[in-house]
Amino acid sequence: MQDQTRNPDLIAPDTDRRAWRNVGVLVLAQAFLGAQMPMIFILGGLAGQSLASNVCLATLPISMIVLGSMLTATPLAAIMQRFGRRVGFAIGASGGMIGAGIAAYGLYTASFGFFLLGSLFTGIYMSAQGFYRFAAADTASAAFRPKAISYVLAGGLASAVIGPQLVKVTSEAMVVPFMGTYLVVMAINAFGVVLFAFLDIPTPEPAAADAPRGRSRMELLKTPRIAVAIICAMVSYALMNLVMTSAPLAVVGCGFTRSSAADVVTGHVLAMYVPSFFTGHLIARFGVERIVALGLMILAGAGGVALAGVELGNFLVALMLLGIGWNFGFIGATTMLAGAHRPEERGRVQGLNDMIVFGCVTIASLASGGLMNCSGGSAQAGWAAVNMAMVPFLALAGAALIWLMLRPRDG
Repeated sequence: MQDQTRNPDLIAPDTDRRAWRNVGVLVLAQAFLGAQMPMIFILGGLAGQSLASNVCLATLPISMIVLGSMLTATPLAAIMQRFGRRVGFAIGASGGMIGAGIAAYGLYTASFGFFLLGSLFTGIYMSAQGFYRFAAADTASAAFRPKAISYVLAGGLASAVIGPQLVKVTSEAMVVPFMGTYLVVMAINAFGVVLFAFLDIPTPEPAAADAPRGRSRMELLKTPRIAVAIICAMVSYALMNLVMTSAPLAVVGCGFTRSSAADVVTGHVLAMYVPSFFTGHLIARFGVERIVALGLMILAGAGGVALAGVELGNFLVALMLLGIGWNFGFIGATTMLAGAHRPEERGRVQGLNDMIVFGCVTIASLASGGLMNCSGGSAQAGWAAVNMAMVPFLALAGAALIWLMLRPRDG
């Protein structure tokens, strides 16, 4: 008989005790370690603007974080497949700690190069954080899986409050601006290394010589449901990053304070994670395709609000809609992907997904700075260019989703 602890699909819903424990650990990780991401996204562009010789490169530190995440997604997936989630997540937290230390040194020496190097290492943490949602599903029953993913992402609620508030307290706490924030990020990651010792996810058994190998990466990409899931995840995450990366620069550029920028990011991150309490239920009731479609429509609405004006209220509402749209689109796409591959393909498909998603997010974050600072000659014009850039990609994801919904359910 097959060991049920090795195959989440065979676990009965009333035996999800292990899954609940792991969800609890991952929620804490999302809350506390996840706080570093809004901290860095608030300050990364502002610090880059102060260190870079060309303002068009202001968001390059954010791009380096996402690049680091893209480059390490596949290796981390392989490590987790062989040694388990606990090891992979500890490596991620260690990378975040090292990255924050190098970035702090770059701020101390006013070296843009060191700041970029630290940002690249921070990408190791960001990549590991992306696997929290998959880890939530590892020991969950099929019925509990979408809820487990949603609950873990809901842990970001605390990070939405903790991160921006820490920025307010620490960004000017030392003589060198922003340096105190990065030192706090080092401490947060050190806590994470300890936290992951409490995970209880079995290490995958090495595949036997005659065990099924699963489909190749190319075969996986040719599977309609997997391809559309990746496209929708890619568009949801990349567009969220495109707009969010520019938002602090736009808020400050339009005459508001850094504190106001932090408040806008707080609203955005809260909106990213509050819906997670019921996104899983909505997926179970209405179907994953409809929830992803709703997410794409809300992302379009965010762009419309942003283009309507540059008052603080416009920024706040647009960024909150952006967060809600990301939540529905990304959780929906993750759920779609999780149900479209076999157990032996888990590491391959998850690494492939995150490599593609974060590759596109890297491009989006780099384009964000160029559009914001180098188009139109003003913060208002740059902000408009950022939001107009969403249109073709929303059209792509929408068309792919409609195609999937209209075709027979054979993939």
